[in-house]
Amino acid sequence: MNLRSVKAYLMKEEFQQFWEYSYAASAGKFLSSWCRMAMRSRIEPMKKKAQMLRSHHDLLLNWFKAGKEYNNGITEGLNDKGRTRIKMAYGYRTTKTLMLAPFHQLGNLPRPDLCHRFV
Repeated sequence: MNLRSVKAYLMKEEFQQFWEYSYAASAGKFLSSWCRMAMRSRIEPMKKKAQMLRSHHDLLLNWFKAGKEYNNGITEGLNDKGRTRIKMAYGYRTTKTLMLAPFHQLGNLPRPDLCHRFV
């Protein structure tokens, strides 16, 4: 049995408690203590994760301050669709066509005036 992998798994499972907190202050205390524990664990992937969490500490706590109601999943999804359309744009001849392509892909978004209309 690999004890380091078991320890890493237990640390990962323990971090799931972070999302169950109701208040930003208590979540912040948990996050700080978990990061300290991860840095002392001598498991490099956990150390990297703890450093990343420390650098985004305030941003993570904003979710609790907003009452766990808002996330940026919708925005990230739209950005991903836009990036995908740009990757597929190798056959477009003009930038005007590239700028119109996301409107066609995403559906019911308002089209700019320069877009063609189907009657």
